[in-house]
Amino acid sequence: MTKKMSKEEKRVTELVRQRMKESHSMEMLGFDVESVREGRAIFGLDVKPNHKQIHGVVHGGILAALADTTAAIAAYTVVTKGTEIATVELSINYLEPVPGGRIKADARVLRAGRNFVVTECEIFNENGSLAAKALLTFGAKSGHSLHK
Repeated sequence: MTKKMSKEEKRVTELVRQRMKESHSMEMLGFDVESVREGRAIFGLDVKPNHKQIHGVVHGGILAALADTTAAIAAYTVVTKGTEIATVELSINYLEPVPGGRIKADARVLRAGRNFVVTECEIFNENGSLAAKALLTFGAKSGHSLHK
């Protein structure tokens, strides 16, 4: 069951999509912005052969990058305009292999403080099973914004 996006969620999601077009890594890795709202971001990835390691499943580094990117966008939604964030810590547990298809990363803010934002990100296989779970901490400092 899919939830319909509010006007605000559509606006923010489109803003993030436009800003992500400026990121060469997003283009190279093939991450798609599915939805963004306060405290949450959902990205997707259509697995391609270049995402896989020698055993035919998605490389763990790709999954970590997907978790980091998705969680960072979720974190940006809860900091004040003009705040820059940077990953301070990322811990990820790989729970099952990701053989291919369309995968989804779902990130949520757990706690937003003055200097740090703590998030979690779950990555799901195409069949909906939990493939990986990450816990991320971002340092927050004024000086940057998702908005130009």
